[in-house]
Amino acid sequence: MKKFLIVIQLIFFVFTNAVYTQNTNYVPERNATWEEKNPSNYKIDLKKLSEAVEFAKSNEYSGSRDLRIATLKSFENEPFHEILGPTKKRGGPAGMIIKNGFVISKWGDTRRVDMTFSATKSFLSTVAGLAFDKKLIANVNDKVANYIWDGTFDGNHNSKITWEHLLQQNSDWSGEIWGGKDWADRPPKEGGLDDWKNRKLNEPGTVMEYNDVRVNVLAYALTHVWRKPIPQVLKENIMDEIGASTTWRWFGYENAWTEIDGVNMKSVTGGGHSGGGLFISTEDMARFGLLFLNDGIWNDKRLISSEWISKAITPSQPNVNYGYLWWLNKKGDRHWEGLSEKIYYAAGFGGNFIVIDKENDLVIVTRWLEPSKIEEFMQKVNAALN
Repeated sequence: MKKFLIVIQLIFFVFTNAVYTQNTNYVPERNATWEEKNPSNYKIDLKKLSEAVEFAKSNEYSGSRDLRIATLKSFENEPFHEILGPTKKRGGPAGMIIKNGFVISKWGDTRRVDMTFSATKSFLSTVAGLAFDKKLIANVNDKVANYIWDGTFDGNHNSKITWEHLLQQNSDWSGEIWGGKDWADRPPKEGGLDDWKNRKLNEPGTVMEYNDVRVNVLAYALTHVWRKPIPQVLKENIMDEIGASTTWRWFGYENAWTEIDGVNMKSVTGGGHSGGGLFISTEDMARFGLLFLNDGIWNDKRLISSEWISKAITPSQPNVNYGYLWWLNKKGDRHWEGLSEKIYYAAGFGGNFIVIDKENDLVIVTRWLEPSKIEEFMQKVNAALN
């Protein structure tokens, strides 16, 4: 009987490992030329795929290539808005389409480093996930005030805020950090300064409001939990592991310094709203996307837990299209018609997208695409698959 059980266990081991191997995508080694495959290998219509790529190239983001100018123009209605961190003139449209880990199409300069704006938020979410996986954050429903006791989360309102509230952008945190006031970030079109400053606060978890100041508070809190700079955490635990280049950088504002263990370190931003954020190449963005397509595994090594990824792409109560700093293609205001509801993506100002399409085993990175055109672009890519 014992021998029989051992044989069964061996068969199960061989079978599960065979299945695991079959489902593991190719991943490029560090500094390697990313291997390409002809789309026809996957029965993808080359003509339709080429049409999708041409669409992306011909629908460039209409804002200035000088991103300092583009940012100031786009947020000119915000009171006190100014550039507080680095900016960089951008390149033209660029992108990559990855199938089963292989490149089936690419365009533009995929190694050029550009700002990525709020696509940075999905990287910040991952840093929170690493803290969760390493038990630095015991539970996403813990009050952040139990971890950060310096006054940032004091008061009847802010003391209610959990890590999940910050990650889902429904905390309604009230205050100021690095010169940014929460109420001055994307204020309502109606009313004025007095109305915005004296507004009624929403109960944490009830209303989603896209707000960079509050995301910067999350970055600050995570810096203190990790006790080291966030870019270092990302580098050691993710970017080095997936063979990313040495060219990416993650910046904070000029004045965003905090002291931990007697060491001054920069607290980064979750976007480029006022400068800063992640500056990165298309290829490194694609590697990051491929890690998520592979459910947090790279070269047979788990870097992010399945539990975290599942949490990150679960719709929040106030907004079915938003998880933990990832956008979700559920049936809601931001649903891409005719496309899988399992799609999720990072999105940034100026048309920076990392799209994870698990159903079709695709990662799609597109940069400097007019943001209003992303749905049509994705529909064109999808049409090439069928």
